[in-house]
Amino acid sequence: MPDNVAEACVEFNHHLLTLRLRGTVRRMSTPDSTATPQDPRFESRVRDSFALQTVMATLGAALSRVAPGEVDIALPFRADLAQQHGFVHAGILATILDSACGYAAFTLMPADAAVLSIEFKINLLSPAAGERFIARGRVLRSGRTISVCQAYGFAISGGAEKLIATMQGTMMCVRDNPALRG
Repeated sequence: MPDNVAEACVEFNHHLLTLRLRGTVRRMSTPDSTATPQDPRFESRVRDSFALQTVMATLGAALSRVAPGEVDIALPFRADLAQQHGFVHAGILATILDSACGYAAFTLMPADAAVLSIEFKINLLSPAAGERFIARGRVLRSGRTISVCQAYGFAISGGAEKLIATMQGTMMCVRDNPALRG
């Protein structure tokens, strides 16, 4: 039994994640309008936008999967991205988790839209130690203006994945702003 509210929340989230990863918890059915991309060219639009993100290039991150409402970003370990103990810095991990959430939301937005993060919360569950890292962003609820997303961060060593972080994020669909595209 947890000693305090924070421990209870961590225990509950871990249990729920375990159930989700095992497939015990099923995704709620959503109307087709929220699960179906509004732009048939969503994948190329996501890839083009990602290519313009100099921060992703600087980090060495790459898109490894793009599907409706889902984006995975891979990051190889680099010592120059580590903090003082040799783990990938939490800020680096937050950056790829945020981009995975944002691009997952972007897959479901209209062709003329841009995406911006307006809020996120990250839980760091374990030190970021591994050969490479994967951020898996998923849309939980897609609205006309606001999308709620979740991302899971995994460290990969010797082919084994370990969950090291979770993120809940809110993304905004920006329209009618010629200065913002993608």
